[in-house]
Amino acid sequence: MKKQDDLVQLVNISTQKWPPRMRTYLGALTVASPEDGQAYALTPVRACKGVIDMGDKHTMDFLISAREIAEDLARELNGDSGEGSFHGVFVAAGPEPTEAELQDARAKLDSFHARLVANADLEWARSHNPMFITDLERRAARELKLEKPWLYDPKPLQECPVCGDNLKPGVAMCRSCGAILDRDRAEKYGIEFVEAGPPRDVDPPPEKKDRK
Repeated sequence: MKKQDDLVQLVNISTQKWPPRMRTYLGALTVASPEDGQAYALTPVRACKGVIDMGDKHTMDFLISAREIAEDLARELNGDSGEGSFHGVFVAAGPEPTEAELQDARAKLDSFHARLVANADLEWARSHNPMFITDLERRAARELKLEKPWLYDPKPLQECPVCGDNLKPGVAMCRSCGAILDRDRAEKYGIEFVEAGPPRDVDPPPEKKDRK
């Protein structure tokens, strides 16, 4: 008959994904993350046997309960972002998490996300530089479904085929040389089609000038 702590469930309510966790007595363990539509994901954790080196080629085996292992993993994952961080991982008391356990974890996760968003707001007010906003803070705002001026998904610039200037993707006309890049979009917004010519501030070649 198995003991109660031979197998426990590590619960994860966050969509964050982590690389496998390594333990000498356990090997590599990948903590599952919930898929779309799932409230949580379960990772079963089993008891393991540890070994103590007593010297003179003598060793002593000892049992590490599944709950000890799972709680150690939960502490590591939740503390991954510094003191007071929480990433939605906990050890269920039974074979499945109770609604009370899930609500408590969601409250802790929302509180941690709210703190990250508040830090990002302070940084934005100070610098107005999106480079100082961390990916973790952006993820927190998305998880809380918030609209923030610092929350954006950068897109690669496109190059104008005429003058080579860097432009935002999807523009109808180049801001530098006036080349039409998207005729349908330009027509929709009433932009006239003008044949490309030399820049206005460039004089025509000498042979084109009026001769006296």
